[in-house]
Amino acid sequence: MRQSDFFKSVQTEEIRSSQETHGKLISNAEQVARRDLLSIHENGNVNLTRLFSNALWASDFAPFVDKTSAIDFERCRSMGNAVDSRGATVASPEKKACFQAQGELIRALPQFAVLDARVRASMRGSSVFKIKVYDLKGITIYSTEHAQIGDDKSGSPGWIGAALHGKAVSELTFRDKFSALQGMVENRDLIASYLPVIEPGSERVVGVFELYSDVTPFLQQIKSTSQAFQKTADDNRQRASLQAENNQEQVDQSSRTQLLVLALLLTLLYVVLLVIVRRAQGVIEKQAQESDTNKQRLAQAEKMTTLGQMVAGVAHQLNTPLAFSKSNVFMAIQSLDTMVPTIEAASRVLEKEIAGDPDITQPTRLDGRDFAARLGDIPGEARMAQEMLGDVLMGLDQMNELVNNLRNFTRLDRARTAAVDLNSTLSSVVYIAKSVISTKVRVVEAFEDLPPLECNVSQLNQVFLNLIVNAAQSIRGAGTITVTTSSDRERICVAILDTGSGIPDDVLPRIFDPYFTTKPAGEGTGLGLAIAKDIVVEHGGEIVVDTQVGVGTRFRIYLPLQVAR
Repeated sequence: MRQSDFFKSVQTEEIRSSQETHGKLISNAEQVARRDLLSIHENGNVNLTRLFSNALWASDFAPFVDKTSAIDFERCRSMGNAVDSRGATVASPEKKACFQAQGELIRALPQFAVLDARVRASMRGSSVFKIKVYDLKGITIYSTEHAQIGDDKSGSPGWIGAALHGKAVSELTFRDKFSALQGMVENRDLIASYLPVIEPGSERVVGVFELYSDVTPFLQQIKSTSQAFQKTADDNRQRASLQAENNQEQVDQSSRTQLLVLALLLTLLYVVLLVIVRRAQGVIEKQAQESDTNKQRLAQAEKMTTLGQMVAGVAHQLNTPLAFSKSNVFMAIQSLDTMVPTIEAASRVLEKEIAGDPDITQPTRLDGRDFAARLGDIPGEARMAQEMLGDVLMGLDQMNELVNNLRNFTRLDRARTAAVDLNSTLSSVVYIAKSVISTKVRVVEAFEDLPPLECNVSQLNQVFLNLIVNAAQSIRGAGTITVTTSSDRERICVAILDTGSGIPDDVLPRIFDPYFTTKPAGEGTGLGLAIAKDIVVEHGGEIVVDTQVGVGTRFRIYLPLQVAR
């Protein structure tokens, strides 16, 4: 009997909870639908305002606003206000009459009739019921309801949000009667939107549009849908109640039998599920091990590919200074070989002159003119040999610089985690990357002063090199890669910006997925960016990517600052 009572209470609570949940879902669905309806129509009104302003503002409204600016509304604003029956401050009758009189001056302008005709022609056949235009002082300079021209709306929150803050402000209202472009309408749900008018080619607000759109059919559809949901929920509750009563009767009649059958079934189910789970667990663990192994192999293959490209570039950079150094040394040796006989002959002449030998006129087998010419060539040949040996030293300096940058890049002589100057290590990465990427791609460094960063510099070097190489591969022909650094009190930012082809929208969400690649088969493992993201996350940072197809891509790496140990 206790089990029966418990079963009954559980079913009752489930029915009550289900009914409450359905009610909340229906209410939330209606609220979300209203909110989405407001947002969709606001966006539509924004686009309509842009089209409307592009079509009419420069040619019609802007000159009209200039004309209305000569009409004095400040005199009306300076008049006193009154207090209505509810204690609220309102404009006095004199003040209202003043604004109406100024509005009549606006309607009397020669341009008004043409402007009104063009606006009404532009809105014919649309769902827009009314259009009002305000200047930057809050004065209604135009309205399809002519009686409202000249009204002061500078205190309206909608006008303030649009004119002073440049934001669209919308609200959902219900009107018993409404004067619209289509005539007088009744019992309509409207969306009123205050929308800033942006001057073409700038971000400056030059006016405010107020649009009234009819959404009565949409709200009726939302209400009918909510009613259908409510009816379905009521039917489900009724069926659940009947089913609960039937179940309760069965429980009361055969509680003992059901309890025994349930116990046997649960025992059998537990045994079956235990076997299935054990087998599934074994399969999952095996697949995980295979996946990790394959991932490690592919990651190692990608590292070896990058290393091979880097070694090829380094070999090319080493071969150039080695080649001209070898050529210069060979030419210097030849020059010295040419100078040796002449120097030896000159040495013998000097020895004879010192010894007073009368046969000094015949020092060698060379005649006097040839001998003098050879002596005159020695200083030039010596300077040429010096220049060639200087070029050899310059080539050795280039090779030394390359070796130093390689050592700084790999950091084999550093601890796994250390405080480093990220600008210095980035310079080494850029130097190494230039040996891998095309010579048509220019790499620009724009570094700010950075505090020391506690990190595994070898891993970060792999991230930076991978991003720079990817950026170069996205550039077809000539282009530029800009590497910048900056910092604040909490983190360092490294940005890599390229002028490549950009990343398509359908590819962007998957660029960090393991094994995903857009390269042809055999040219990429799809692990480069995935590994880069893992390394940055292990350092407590994040990678943010901005891209535009046909313009370029920017990767920003944020690394938190830690106290150097």
